[in-house]
Amino acid sequence: MDKIILKFLKDLEKNNNRDWFNEHKKQYEAARFEMEKFVDHLILNIRSFDQDIGDLTAKNTMFRIYRDVRFSKDKTPYKTYFSAYMADGGRKSEMAGYYVHISPDTCFAGGGSYHPSGENLKKIRSEIYYNLDEFKGIISDAKFKRVFGEVKGERLKRPPPGFPKDFEGIETLKLKDFTVIQYFDEKDVIQPNFDQSVLDVFRTMKPFNNFLNRAING
Repeated sequence: MDKIILKFLKDLEKNNNRDWFNEHKKQYEAARFEMEKFVDHLILNIRSFDQDIGDLTAKNTMFRIYRDVRFSKDKTPYKTYFSAYMADGGRKSEMAGYYVHISPDTCFAGGGSYHPSGENLKKIRSEIYYNLDEFKGIISDAKFKRVFGEVKGERLKRPPPGFPKDFEGIETLKLKDFTVIQYFDEKDVIQPNFDQSVLDVFRTMKPFNNFLNRAING
């Protein structure tokens, strides 16, 4: 990944105001251009093992850098990271997909289903309920556990309605998100093969995404 991306984000973190941003608009545009190239490269390679992501480009997967501060105590106008969500339908998709996040403090590749709608959350829980052994096989795979550890997300305190409390996988059904994450240090991000590291993470999560999308499409 081009160092210009992290350089701009570090400078923005120290100068998160409109005057500085406007004075450094060319630096922002150069950094975003490099990030778009990186994301387009990821999309091209993801499509080689997951054609279900559809006809995507970086422009319809990357999130805006401008923050919505209307209901936030933090009034800084800009995000200090670049990010993209690669799934059929782009960044607003309800499908399980692939996410990359680059910032001076936290860089990671992840995916799955984050904050699914109530309808899709119920579908995912039902799919796990009826196919628990298959789901357990995916998330207990040796490489999956080495890369991601465990499935992460907000969790209900009590079992979700409609499912038996004594179900073997009830703790999994309490999840409100079904996401996985692999973090990277800055030294990893600036390596020439960082793209391959991210793609390896994405390949590892593909069976997980397949399971979730089968539920959502069901």
